[in-house]
Amino acid sequence: MGFLNKLFGKTNQEEETTMEKLNIGIILGSTRQGRVSPQVGEWVKGIADQRGDANYEIIDIADFNLPFLGTTDGTEPGITAWSDKLASMDGFVFIVQEYNHSISGALKNAIDFARDEWANKAAGIVSYGSTGGARAAEHLRGILGELQVADVRTHPTLSMFTDFENFSEFKPQDLHQDNMKMMLDQVNAWSGALKTLRFAFSL
Repeated sequence: MGFLNKLFGKTNQEEETTMEKLNIGIILGSTRQGRVSPQVGEWVKGIADQRGDANYEIIDIADFNLPFLGTTDGTEPGITAWSDKLASMDGFVFIVQEYNHSISGALKNAIDFARDEWANKAAGIVSYGSTGGARAAEHLRGILGELQVADVRTHPTLSMFTDFENFSEFKPQDLHQDNMKMMLDQVNAWSGALKTLRFAFSL
């Protein structure tokens, strides 16, 4: 590997950066009482942790107590903590629920509290709703594009009718396992490539 890196002009520091394990944040996109996103997030993390190819961490936006953008002077500690957390990540998996054909206001608010921290990173989307959350995911893709986040193609969609008992207890069908694997493969590949790009920009 060292020979190949030298052949292609990589320094030792670049080689070490490439070989480090990636940090992938699993972002829970809802803060409402009675939400099911923590169940979905734990399911995603359980599958991801078995791979051993990255450090996976659940990031709950509710933990940061973010104010509404435009109603704050920016001094709340949660804003800095949120920015620092995003900056420490190489990629993301968004757990997205569909609210009126789009993402939740809480998720959009959290996304808007950062900008540079998102740039040149990769993201996958796991969505749920009456139509698998597909419309929310499509809205999120447009937002991520503006923030220079590379969203991967494979997209597990979960139905409130077939993957949740009584619309509240998460019981995913086995068929979602393959999509999850492919999505994580893509997130890791793109996150690794973009980490190298970010390092080059920092020189």
